[in-house]
Amino acid sequence: MRGTKRFRLARPIAAALGAVLLVGGLAACGNSDTGGDGGDDGKLVLGFSQVGAESGWRTANTTSVKEAAAAAGIELKFDDAQQKQENQIKAIRNFIQQKVDVIAFSPVVESGWDTVLKEARDADIPVILTDRAVDSADKTLYKTFLGSDFVKEGRLSGEWLIEDKKDATGDVNIVELQGTTGSAPANDRKKGFAEAIAADPKLKIVASQSGDFTRAGGKQVMEQFLKANPKIDVLFAHNDDMGLGALEAITAAGKVPGKDITIITIDAVRDGMQALADGKFNFIAECSPLLGPQLMDLAKKVHAGETVPPRIETEETTFTQEQAKEALPNRKY
Repeated sequence: MRGTKRFRLARPIAAALGAVLLVGGLAACGNSDTGGDGGDDGKLVLGFSQVGAESGWRTANTTSVKEAAAAAGIELKFDDAQQKQENQIKAIRNFIQQKVDVIAFSPVVESGWDTVLKEARDADIPVILTDRAVDSADKTLYKTFLGSDFVKEGRLSGEWLIEDKKDATGDVNIVELQGTTGSAPANDRKKGFAEAIAADPKLKIVASQSGDFTRAGGKQVMEQFLKANPKIDVLFAHNDDMGLGALEAITAAGKVPGKDITIITIDAVRDGMQALADGKFNFIAECSPLLGPQLMDLAKKVHAGETVPPRIETEETTFTQEQAKEALPNRKY
């Protein structure tokens, strides 16, 4: 009898214990999604889709974002799109499904984002554009843009060239290595440069083609330029990496980079700055990749519902050979 009584008394206790465990289990499942109130540990969750790893600039940009997220206590969900828009759209949809707090991305190209950005807006997830813009007419699809003035970078490059070639007699033949076709930096740098050199009719672009922002692309296209154009006076490359690739082609053709061909690039990453200090490049317009700390600050603000400026530009400069020599020892990227 006593054994039976103990069994009967234990059943309510076991049931109550099971109920507690069940409630606890449901509560844990409820926190498993990283939703609008942050991750399991209360951290703000940022989904970031990167263009890829096509250049030294992009690698430095990725490092800046990752380090800044860790320092700010933000949980970062990082995706590498490998320079394909379809990969980036898929990543953004995955972020939406995961219910991250904020989405940030550097668009591979300018067009074709409205549908997926509307999906993020409908999910009430704010979006920040970093480094590159989109051409959407609906400005409510994202909260802000953080990055450089690419038109200004192209314009500064053209203005330096006008001054450098002011005493030249006859036409000055320019070849242009464009960035990824359809991307904001390629479109804008081309525009700014063309607008600037239009002030001097002797400056003529005789060939312009995409090298896709890569060293391999820069080398390959420069080889084609050299074969098709017997007289090249200037190379304008939309980034350092394409310019560095072009150096190989120029040297292989028996020409002296920086002397036989004036070379202008954009970015100012360490390898490019070294080429400038060595006299192989002649001028670089800076485009800083260290956007991480500003991005984390913006992510916190938009998540909190604060109003932020629609466009935030980074502070940048330009470099000549002597300025590159001075800046190199303390260069962070």
